[in-house]
Amino acid sequence: MKQIKFDTTLRDSQGTQVAPIDPENFDLEAYGEYEASMLEKNRDFWEGQQGLLVYRRVRADGVFYDKCRDYRESLALQLGALKKSMDYKADIANFLEPWYGIGYIASCFGSSYQWLPQQAPSVKAKFSSSREILDADFVPISQTPEGRRNLEMIEYFMDKTKGKVPVSFSDIQSPLNMLTYLLPVTDLFMEVFENPDGLKSAAALCADLLIGFLQEQKKLIGDALASPGHGFASSRAFAGVGLSDDTSIMISGEDYRELFQGSDERIGNILGGMAYHSCGVWEKKIPMVKGFGNILSADGAFTIETDPSPNDPGVFGEAFAHSGIILNARAVGDEENSFRAFEQLWRPGQRLICVTYCKTPEEQERLYRRLHELEEKTGL
Repeated sequence: MKQIKFDTTLRDSQGTQVAPIDPENFDLEAYGEYEASMLEKNRDFWEGQQGLLVYRRVRADGVFYDKCRDYRESLALQLGALKKSMDYKADIANFLEPWYGIGYIASCFGSSYQWLPQQAPSVKAKFSSSREILDADFVPISQTPEGRRNLEMIEYFMDKTKGKVPVSFSDIQSPLNMLTYLLPVTDLFMEVFENPDGLKSAAALCADLLIGFLQEQKKLIGDALASPGHGFASSRAFAGVGLSDDTSIMISGEDYRELFQGSDERIGNILGGMAYHSCGVWEKKIPMVKGFGNILSADGAFTIETDPSPNDPGVFGEAFAHSGIILNARAVGDEENSFRAFEQLWRPGQRLICVTYCKTPEEQERLYRRLHELEEKTGL
């Protein structure tokens, strides 16, 4: 029997090869009708207390790497992904994402993106303490070269799609994650003990800058906004903003609640609630995540092909049942391996989105049918 493991040779384990489509050759009306056919089911799920939806994410390879540098190429690839996604049986439509790196906060303080061949843009942390961050001059994200470029990208996406295709925010990093682009993570950890008040204030500053940037994006996207955004199954029928918070698993829950939770909740309060994401195993942070005052959903990887450290679906299934919190569960793998993970997650009282990556439409349809049969067997 072949051993299943995380494939380190892949640039993106969740990526799919697609043929780019120029906006002029993309059938906006057909995709608009396709998306509209799912919105009622999406609304019913969002407003309900339990249920299961299936989402076949089609991530165009390269869009979250160097291909973001040319937003025309990024849109063509993403439109190719939208067209390809229509071949796979699902309950939620794919969306466009104006992704332009994740280190944009650094540009507020004068740093610029560094572009290495075939990689996503990176930044170097320029500060050594939260005090230095608080004492430094800064400008809003929208006034920086990277911020302006991201807004131009959104304008281009909206101009070419006329609001007929769902579009999300750019990849939103939590205030804690944002601090790691300003402050080396080892220095940040020392600040937790040496200057927690300064660190808390620096996180609040990051939240202020992020909120302003998101409000600019929201104005441009308008009614086409798909929520919660990057990494989550997203829909115009859903709400809130997804926060990538990978660094949170390296800090105690007590310290996180004291220093960073307030900033996260403030972002969510302004943008209709929050969704939590972390890569890797974060089951020890489940009580912390459930304790957020405005938490709507949470994301995790549940197969070894998705993440080299996947979460235990049984633990998460038990913890989130009857919580009201939606689980956005990603499972790269074939029909059988994916189904086993979702089967352990599903139970009465669960609100579950099964994010699949089946290679063929035929395999996807079989898995789709089995998942909804699983839902029906519980009497929901």
